[in-house]
Amino acid sequence: MDPLLRGRPARLTVLDFGLFRVFAGGGRDIGISGYLIETDRGEKVLVDSGFPEKYAQDAAAASREDRLDTFGEVLGCGPQNTARAQLARAGVAPEEIDLFILTHTHIDHLGGLEDFRQAPMLIGAPERALPRPLYWGDVQPLAWPARDYVTLDSDATIGPGFEVFLAPGHAPGQLALMLELPETGPVLLTSDAISRPEEVSEGFEGTTEAATALHHAERLLDLADRRGAFVIYGHWPRQWPALRKAPDGYT
Repeated sequence: MDPLLRGRPARLTVLDFGLFRVFAGGGRDIGISGYLIETDRGEKVLVDSGFPEKYAQDAAAASREDRLDTFGEVLGCGPQNTARAQLARAGVAPEEIDLFILTHTHIDHLGGLEDFRQAPMLIGAPERALPRPLYWGDVQPLAWPARDYVTLDSDATIGPGFEVFLAPGHAPGQLALMLELPETGPVLLTSDAISRPEEVSEGFEGTTEAATALHHAERLLDLADRRGAFVIYGHWPRQWPALRKAPDGYT
């Protein structure tokens, strides 16, 4: 794959797309995260985009419509938790996004599937090959929009100090990212390739592709260990409150 970015990662901002309570396992409150990555050439990369906008308007009604209320409860997802609002907190307008990375197509990541059309969308090839985005369970109301897609069928370096890994298991085209920041150093964004560290010790119990998920989780963590990377997990309750969120960030 030809590089998609010219600059090196210069700043990472965690975007707060809301809070969700998972009913299973005695209850677990998880942050819904996305990321803004800015390079030293002024390029702006959006990673994921939270829930569909209808959740910011009426989360309870949207959960009933999608049958998400059988899995958990949206504890917080208002107008301030949309991708546009979170980008505004970081001082970035939607039209400034140069690349949109969708780590996978579950309901809490693909809310902006139709948005940021000026930017190509980087997505795992196995995910884009699905007839429809995954969304939630057997609820798949969205079609693939007509837009510029860049599909990834193996690990790739998309710019200086910016790697993207294909790490299926949680989702067929699940992506994870490694950045080299000037002050923080290496940062691994696992997305849902590893939602929380306990998934690894639990062997991804309950995941359809548990062996595949475990294989990729172990290789990502091995890479992080060898590089001394700061790991930001997809949905780790213990880590979420301590992360620097927009307008603050990591450099």
